Amino acid sequence: MTNKNRSAVLSACMAPASLSTAIAAIVAIASIGHAGPVRAAAPIIALAVTPAAMPRIATVDERYQSYNIEMAEVIGAKFWKPYDKPAKAAPKPPPSAAMPEEADGAFPQAGQDPALFEARPPIDLSNTRLRKLAAALGPAYVRVSGTWANTAYFPPANDPDGANPPVPPKGFQGVLTRPQWKGVVDFSQAVDAKIVTSFAVSEGVRDDDGVWTPDQAQRFLAYTKSVGGQIAAAEFFNEPSMPVYGGAPPGYDAAAYARDFSVFHAFARTTAPSMLIVGPGSVGEGLAGMSLPPLKTADLLAASPRPVFDIFSYHFYGAASRRCAAIGEAAMTTPGAALTEEWLSRTDQGYAFYVALHDRFEPSTPIWVTETADAACGGNPWAVTFLDSFRYLEQMGRLAKRGVKVIFHNTLAASEYGLIDPAKLKPRPNYWAALLWHKLMGPVVLDAGASRPGLNLYAHCLRGHPGGVALMAVNTNRAQAETLGLPLPAKRYTLAALKLEDIHVGLNGHELKLEANDELPDLKGKPIEAGPVQLTPASITFLAFADAGNANCQ
Repeated sequence: MTNKNRSAVLSACMAPASLSTAIAAIVAIASIGHAGPVRAAAPIIALAVTPAAMPRIATVDERYQSYNIEMAEVIGAKFWKPYDKPAKAAPKPPPSAAMPEEADGAFPQAGQDPALFEARPPIDLSNTRLRKLAAALGPAYVRVSGTWANTAYFPPANDPDGANPPVPPKGFQGVLTRPQWKGVVDFSQAVDAKIVTSFAVSEGVRDDDGVWTPDQAQRFLAYTKSVGGQIAAAEFFNEPSMPVYGGAPPGYDAAAYARDFSVFHAFARTTAPSMLIVGPGSVGEGLAGMSLPPLKTADLLAASPRPVFDIFSYHFYGAASRRCAAIGEAAMTTPGAALTEEWLSRTDQGYAFYVALHDRFEPSTPIWVTETADAACGGNPWAVTFLDSFRYLEQMGRLAKRGVKVIFHNTLAASEYGLIDPAKLKPRPNYWAALLWHKLMGPVVLDAGASRPGLNLYAHCLRGHPGGVALMAVNTNRAQAETLGLPLPAKRYTLAALKLEDIHVGLNGHELKLEANDELPDLKGKPIEAGPVQLTPASITFLAFADAGNANCQ
């Protein structure tokens, strides 16, 4: 279908002058892309909303919507091979990006098929387009961590660039050069994204008794300060519930974690007193069918001396991607399940598991989700499409209501779950979803009132408009329209696509894409009057009530 035809059909969906007009538009779009018949015969009962009276239920951080850049991207290491690159056709990386032989076994040692990965050159964080896209999501946090951070070597000042290619000393599996980390600092300052990171815990940072030593961390923090940077927050190391996979010594257990963490905590408080200590950053618990990690978070938190955090953190993936099918069928999901409550509510299940531990061990600390996406192991193939925007925005809405302060999406621009296509540096549907959330949803969270099956409502104070309210209505019905009854005029912003598994998404009927000179389009709302407003099947609509007069939003 041409872009002209795509826009014409999307525009029809956004112009519901009457219920019959809306149904006709729904039928048109369904015939093009949506699976199943559209049920237009049954009367659609409007669900009334009351923006002026919505009570305040939570507050999120101004940097609530944040993102990860994997350490593997920064240093140029092995990361998930794209689905469109067959294993047998895996390209040999150039010498500048190649990893030394001793590092090649990092992932296979953890039981992963090496054919799932490919070496990649370091990400160019000075790229003008990348910075422009990231800056549009600011203020945010950028977390530079991941598995490779656990084993990365930071060279001394007299060897700032390392060898060519960088060869890590014994006990490490990658090299983070000083210019590479300077690039992270410069990027963070250019896009208003405070840095969150973690530290190496591999054999190379341990004394003769196997205890973690802060020498590498000291060098790393000193250099960061010397170039005008600052680490806002840090997890001790990435995913301690999966220690051997992450490069910790064999046999690493909860007692070793508590011992090492006490050394790290004392070091951090002395060396970087303003740096928030975040943790534990566990992953892999709380969902039926997902394999439990080698170490249970409860054991990590109960070990002596007891770990103490400024921020309680966990990682969450609702499934494992097709790349990791060896984990088992129970850990997989399908595109057909993407709009179901069973799938969307998995984020609630993960939260329920970890908040119970939070309340038991760290009840006074804020909660951050420091890594999340549609599926572990780089995301599923449909993560690049509009279909995953429902999961993305539902997760933002659900966790905000529960008081989670910050969510870090994995990643900004790597693998299928990246907000931005890593090869073309073009926004994916989830980027546009993130940008719209950023434009409208302020830090104060409101109770939107009762949802109903297939129609989920979330409300925040409208960003930049005292007294204003932003309402997000998610119609997860693939073949049925929904109706809201509005007591006030509003501006409407509807995200929809001709096919759910489409990399193109429209806002109010116009395809979203970069304009000349990589400028972002103006995300304009369409003024609508009070009264019934129809929501097309499988669409996401934001409604901005600038004049709601909500006393909680002053």
